[in-house]
Amino acid sequence: MINIKNREYCPTLEEIGEYINNPVFMQFCSDIKTKYNCKEKIEFSSCSWEFGWNVKFKKAGKNLCTIYPRESFFTVLVVIGQKEKEAVESILSECTPVLRDIYMQTKTRNGQKWLMIDLEDKEKMYLDVLRLIDIRRK
Repeated sequence: MINIKNREYCPTLEEIGEYINNPVFMQFCSDIKTKYNCKEKIEFSSCSWEFGWNVKFKKAGKNLCTIYPRESFFTVLVVIGQKEKEAVESILSECTPVLRDIYMQTKTRNGQKWLMIDLEDKEKMYLDVLRLIDIRRK
């Protein structure tokens, strides 16, 4: 098993999947790669907030999302900027109450909301996160 905080060894996507030990992670990555025709970039973050390896997906130079591995689940960071704000707010009523709460409770800084969303199953929240990423991509 990898040490997610060991800067000396860059894990593969599969090793991160083994660390998370939840099949939803690999499915989520596959969905992002297929839908947006992009590849993952595994990076090490030295910041104290999220120290360790993470997985980023970018398309056309724009960050679609960043995934932070946890044991048995993962956290997806989706940044909602001024360009996406109106579109996101127009679909919030259709999203899970948990996602609505995350959105409302996240402070806007520099015109952006950095939404940290935990995923552990492939239910409605999973689909909501994909919708946010879709808005971000457009």
